[in-house]
Order: sequence, then structure tokens, then C-alpha cells
Amino acid sequence: MSNSADSPRPGSGPDRIRRFRPVRLLTMAVFALAGLIFFTSFDTANGTNIRTDASLLKLSDLIQERSHKNGQLDESNGSLRDDVETLAERDNGSTAAEAAKLAALEKHAGTQKLKGEALTVTLNDAPPNATAKLPGYPEPQPDYLVIHQQDLQAVVNALWQGGAKGIKVMDQRLISTSAVRCVGNTLILQGRVYSPPYKVQAIGDPEKLQKSLSASPAIQNYMVYVNVYGLGWKVEEDGTRTMPGYTGTVDLHYAKPVE
Repeated sequence: MSNSADSPRPGSGPDRIRRFRPVRLLTMAVFALAGLIFFTSFDTANGTNIRTDASLLKLSDLIQERSHKNGQLDESNGSLRDDVETLAERDNGSTAAEAAKLAALEKHAGTQKLKGEALTVTLNDAPPNATAKLPGYPEPQPDYLVIHQQDLQAVVNALWQGGAKGIKVMDQRLISTSAVRCVGNTLILQGRVYSPPYKVQAIGDPEKLQKSLSASPAIQNYMVYVNVYGLGWKVEEDGTRTMPGYTGTVDLHYAKPVE
């Protein structure tokens, strides 16, 4: 029988030491990293609970805050633009013809107030417990019960085609660079966020505007969902109204002059 001291067992002796040394070093490194993380968390919290709701801003709160800030900046920008135009008229000494040409351009650009007969279209989501009101239609999916981007775009396009001289969505005047976009169940328009019901107001001939709305294939499709699932739809003549001018920035970032 051989002596155990002369033939060490597998996994013992120098081979064992060499094999486990990297594991020990790795274990020590993990514990050191964990300790650093705990210390950093404690130092950041500074004695407070960093997981409480009070210390974490919800994304929706940040969006609403930024939307409100953008609205304030638009108002400030409009006021400053008026001041600049007043100073320019005083200092440049433009002729009457030049002033008239500038006023006409501003009117078409949508930066000036517009007065005339108005018509307002209101779109709203269906009740959350809505069911099919007419036979032969399937029970609604969640997607059937909310206002989509194409619904708002269809209304805006139909009003332009009906000869609208100016359009306002919610409290903002549309201009040539305006884009009506929806993310989920919210409207994002020129840096500001809105929730339904959505109001679209147009200045123009009410009769022509209503005819254009009725003739739009996209709105005809929307009316099916109005009648079957209860999506909101209301068209009202408002009489004579004054629509505010656009007060946001008019800088173009991507457009190029035609060659």
C-alpha cells in the first residue's frame, strides 16, 4: 500500500491552492464592489429613503411640467415679437407699401389675429365600458374607443379643404409647419401636451366647412365608430370669433429654398 503523503489526493496540495486562488480574488472583488455600492447609496440618500414616491418624479409629471413651461415661453416669445416689430416700425421708417406687404404676409403666415365666423369640432374618447350599439359589429377593442392621430388630421385637412382661413387646435393656432401628432392617448402639438376632448376651431364659411367635413372619407369612417361604439363627435357654429395668432417660434430647421 502506498503512503498517502507520497501521492497526494486529487484536488489537494499545490494544485488545489493554484486552482482556487483566482476564485478567492474574484470573491473578494465582488464583496468590495458591493460594499462600494452600499456606501454610495447611503451617501446619496443622506439619511432619507431614496425609494419613496415623494423623491421620484413621474414621467407624466415631467411631461406636464415641460408642456406648461413651453406654453409660458410661447407667450413670452409672442410678447417679445410684438416689441421687436414695434421698434422696427419706429426705427426703419418703412414705407406704407412695405408695411402693407408685411401685414399681408403675416396674415397668411398665421401670426396675426383673425376675426370671422367660426365653427368648432369636438372629438372625444368613447366610454371605457362601451359596447357595440348596432348588430353585426364586433365588441370593441381598446383601440376602437380612443381618438387617434389620423382622426384629428382628418378634421384639420377637411377644414382646410373647406376654405378655412385659420385653424386653432385646443388653444394653439396652426401654421404651415404645425404637425398634429398623438402619442398614446395624448396630443403633442408644438411642444405642448393635451388630453381629450379635443377641440378644433376654424374661421371660414360654416356651410362650406360642414360640407367638407361630411364629404371626407376619413371622417365618414370615423362616424361609423361614433354610431357603433360611442366615440365623441360634435360640430357647433360659434358665430363671430377672434382667433389668436401663432406665438411660437417660426424658425425652419430642415427646409431648403427651391433651386
